[in-house]
Amino acid sequence: LTSGGDCGGLNAAIRSIFFRAKNKYGMTVYGIKNGTNGLVQRPIEYIELTRETFSGYLLKQGGTFLGTTNKGSLKNTSNDNKDNSEKIIEAYKQLGLEGLIIIGGDGSMQILQKLAKQGKLNIVAIPKTIDNDVGATDSSIGFDTAVHVATQALDNLHSTAVSHSRSMILEVMGRDAGHIALSSGIAGGA
Repeated sequence: LTSGGDCGGLNAAIRSIFFRAKNKYGMTVYGIKNGTNGLVQRPIEYIELTRETFSGYLLKQGGTFLGTTNKGSLKNTSNDNKDNSEKIIEAYKQLGLEGLIIIGGDGSMQILQKLAKQGKLNIVAIPKTIDNDVGATDSSIGFDTAVHVATQALDNLHSTAVSHSRSMILEVMGRDAGHIALSSGIAGGA
Protein backbone atom coordinates (compact mmCIF):
# COMPACT_ATOMS: atom_id res chain seq x y z
CA LEU A 1 0.00 0.00 0.00
CA THR A 2 1.34 3.42 -0.92
CA SER A 3 -0.02 6.38 0.98
CA GLY A 4 0.47 10.12 0.91
CA GLY A 5 1.94 12.14 -1.95
CA ASP A 6 3.72 10.43 -4.79
CA CYS A 7 7.46 10.65 -5.32
CA GLY A 8 10.28 9.00 -7.20
CA GLY A 9 11.14 5.43 -6.22
CA LEU A 10 7.72 4.07 -5.24
CA ASN A 11 7.37 1.58 -8.09
CA ALA A 12 10.94 0.40 -7.54
CA ALA A 13 10.19 -0.16 -3.84
CA ILE A 14 7.00 -2.10 -4.63
CA ARG A 15 8.93 -4.19 -7.15
CA SER A 16 11.66 -4.95 -4.61
CA ILE A 17 9.11 -5.98 -1.99
CA PHE A 18 7.36 -8.26 -4.47
CA PHE A 19 10.48 -10.04 -5.70
CA ARG A 20 11.87 -10.60 -2.18
CA ALA A 21 8.53 -11.91 -0.89
CA LYS A 22 7.94 -14.13 -3.93
CA ASN A 23 11.46 -15.41 -4.63
CA LYS A 24 12.77 -15.86 -1.10
CA TYR A 25 9.59 -16.70 0.83
CA GLY A 26 7.15 -17.96 -1.84
CA MET A 27 4.49 -15.51 -0.67
CA THR A 28 1.44 -14.30 -2.53
CA VAL A 29 1.62 -10.51 -2.70
CA TYR A 30 -1.31 -8.12 -3.14
CA GLY A 31 -1.16 -4.45 -4.02
CA ILE A 32 -3.83 -2.33 -2.37
CA LYS A 33 -5.16 0.30 -4.77
CA ASN A 34 -5.40 3.98 -3.82
CA GLY A 35 -3.91 3.78 -0.34
CA THR A 36 -6.21 3.12 2.59
CA ASN A 37 -9.17 4.04 0.36
CA GLY A 38 -8.71 0.68 -1.35
CA LEU A 39 -9.29 -1.07 1.97
CA VAL A 40 -12.41 1.02 2.65
CA GLN A 41 -14.08 0.25 -0.69
CA ARG A 42 -16.39 -2.74 -1.13
CA PRO A 43 -15.41 -4.77 -2.96
CA ILE A 44 -11.88 -4.18 -1.68
CA GLU A 45 -9.68 -2.59 -4.36
CA TYR A 46 -6.56 -4.72 -4.73
CA ILE A 47 -4.62 -6.71 -7.30
CA GLU A 48 -2.46 -9.79 -7.00
CA LEU A 49 1.04 -8.82 -8.01
CA THR A 50 2.85 -11.15 -10.43
CA ARG A 51 6.10 -11.10 -12.34
CA GLU A 52 4.16 -9.79 -15.33
CA THR A 53 3.05 -6.78 -13.27
CA PHE A 54 6.65 -5.55 -13.34
CA SER A 55 7.49 -6.20 -16.98
CA GLY A 56 8.03 -3.30 -19.33
CA TYR A 57 8.69 0.24 -18.20
CA LEU A 58 6.99 0.19 -14.82
CA LEU A 59 10.30 0.53 -13.00
CA LYS A 60 10.99 3.83 -14.79
CA GLN A 61 7.43 5.13 -14.45
CA GLY A 62 6.97 7.94 -11.94
CA GLY A 63 4.46 8.00 -9.14
CA THR A 64 2.88 4.77 -7.94
CA PHE A 65 1.03 2.37 -10.21
CA LEU A 66 -1.07 1.31 -7.20
CA GLY A 67 -2.43 4.81 -6.72
CA THR A 68 -2.43 6.70 -3.45
CA THR A 69 -4.43 9.01 -1.25
CA ASN A 70 -3.24 11.88 0.88
CA LYS A 71 -6.41 12.72 2.76
CA GLY A 72 -4.52 12.20 6.03
CA SER A 73 -7.47 10.88 8.00
CA LEU A 74 -9.44 7.75 8.76
CA LYS A 75 -12.63 9.75 8.38
CA ASN A 76 -14.91 9.03 5.46
CA THR A 77 -14.61 11.63 2.70
CA SER A 78 -18.39 11.70 2.22
CA ASN A 79 -20.68 13.95 4.24
CA ASP A 80 -21.22 11.46 7.09
CA ASN A 81 -17.58 11.86 8.34
CA LYS A 82 -17.68 8.27 9.68
CA ASP A 83 -14.48 6.69 11.03
CA ASN A 84 -13.30 3.95 8.65
CA SER A 85 -10.94 2.19 11.06
CA GLU A 86 -13.12 -0.89 11.49
CA LYS A 87 -13.70 -1.17 7.72
CA ILE A 88 -9.95 -1.14 7.07
CA ILE A 89 -9.29 -3.73 9.79
CA GLU A 90 -12.11 -5.88 8.40
CA ALA A 91 -10.61 -5.67 4.88
CA TYR A 92 -7.18 -6.73 6.21
CA LYS A 93 -8.75 -9.81 7.78
CA GLN A 94 -11.06 -10.52 4.82
CA LEU A 95 -8.05 -10.65 2.48
CA GLY A 96 -6.34 -13.04 4.91
CA LEU A 97 -3.25 -10.84 5.13
CA GLU A 98 -0.39 -11.92 7.35
CA GLY A 99 1.04 -8.40 7.21
CA LEU A 100 0.69 -5.06 5.48
CA ILE A 101 3.62 -3.10 4.12
CA ILE A 102 2.89 0.61 4.06
CA ILE A 103 5.08 2.97 2.07
CA GLY A 104 4.19 6.40 3.39
CA GLY A 105 5.14 9.56 5.18
CA ASP A 106 4.72 10.69 8.77
CA GLY A 107 0.94 11.17 8.53
CA SER A 108 0.39 7.76 6.97
CA MET A 109 2.65 6.15 9.54
CA GLN A 110 0.69 7.66 12.43
CA ILE A 111 -2.65 6.57 10.98
CA LEU A 112 -1.54 3.00 10.31
CA GLN A 113 0.21 2.71 13.68
CA LYS A 114 -3.14 3.50 15.30
CA LEU A 115 -4.84 0.87 13.14
CA ALA A 116 -2.16 -1.73 13.90
CA LYS A 117 -2.73 -1.33 17.63
CA GLN A 118 -6.52 -1.19 17.35
CA GLY A 119 -6.85 -4.23 15.07
CA LYS A 120 -3.74 -6.16 16.12
CA LEU A 121 -2.43 -5.95 12.54
CA ASN A 122 1.11 -6.75 11.48
CA ILE A 123 2.47 -3.68 9.71
CA VAL A 124 5.87 -2.89 8.25
CA ALA A 125 6.44 0.80 7.53
CA ILE A 126 8.80 2.07 4.84
CA PRO A 127 9.42 5.82 5.06
CA LYS A 128 8.53 7.74 1.92
CA THR A 129 8.56 11.50 1.83
CA ILE A 130 10.48 14.10 -0.11
CA ASP A 131 10.54 16.12 3.13
CA ASN A 132 12.71 13.45 4.83
CA ASP A 133 10.88 14.18 8.07
CA VAL A 134 10.01 10.69 9.34
CA GLY A 135 11.65 10.21 12.71
CA ALA A 136 14.47 7.69 13.23
CA THR A 137 15.37 7.58 9.52
CA ASP A 138 18.40 8.93 7.71
CA SER A 139 16.83 9.12 4.28
CA SER A 140 13.41 8.30 2.91
CA ILE A 141 12.22 7.18 -0.51
CA GLY A 142 11.76 10.31 -2.63
CA PHE A 143 14.19 12.56 -0.78
CA ASP A 144 17.19 11.91 -3.03
CA THR A 145 15.10 12.58 -6.15
CA ALA A 146 13.79 15.86 -4.69
CA VAL A 147 17.33 17.01 -3.84
CA HIS A 148 18.53 16.05 -7.33
CA VAL A 149 15.75 18.06 -9.00
CA ALA A 150 16.34 21.08 -6.75
CA THR A 151 20.11 20.93 -7.33
CA GLN A 152 19.58 20.74 -11.08
CA ALA A 153 17.31 23.80 -10.87
CA LEU A 154 20.00 25.64 -8.87
CA ASP A 155 22.60 24.77 -11.49
CA ASN A 156 20.33 26.14 -14.21
CA LEU A 157 19.55 29.32 -12.27
CA HIS A 158 23.20 29.93 -11.42
CA SER A 159 24.31 30.43 -15.01
CA THR A 160 21.40 32.79 -15.69
CA ALA A 161 22.06 34.75 -12.49
CA VAL A 162 25.74 35.17 -13.41
CA SER A 163 24.90 36.18 -16.99
CA HIS A 164 22.54 38.91 -15.78
CA SER A 165 24.43 39.89 -12.63
CA ARG A 166 21.44 39.01 -10.49
CA SER A 167 20.63 37.12 -7.35
CA MET A 168 17.86 34.57 -7.58
CA ILE A 169 15.84 32.63 -5.07
CA LEU A 170 14.78 29.03 -5.52
CA GLU A 171 11.89 27.95 -3.35
CA VAL A 172 11.68 24.23 -2.61
CA MET A 173 9.12 22.06 -0.88
CA GLY A 174 9.67 20.55 2.53
CA ARG A 175 6.68 21.52 4.65
CA ASP A 176 8.04 21.89 8.20
CA ALA A 177 11.47 20.42 7.39
CA GLY A 178 14.32 22.18 5.61
CA HIS A 179 16.21 19.10 4.48
CA ILE A 180 15.72 19.66 0.73
CA ALA A 181 16.78 23.30 1.02
CA LEU A 182 19.83 22.40 3.12
CA SER A 183 21.04 19.50 0.97
CA SER A 184 20.42 21.15 -2.40
CA GLY A 185 21.84 24.43 -1.15
CA ILE A 186 25.08 22.73 -0.15
CA ALA A 187 25.21 20.84 -3.44
CA GLY A 188 24.56 24.11 -5.29
CA GLY A 189 27.47 25.87 -3.62
CA ALA A 190 25.76 27.85 -0.85
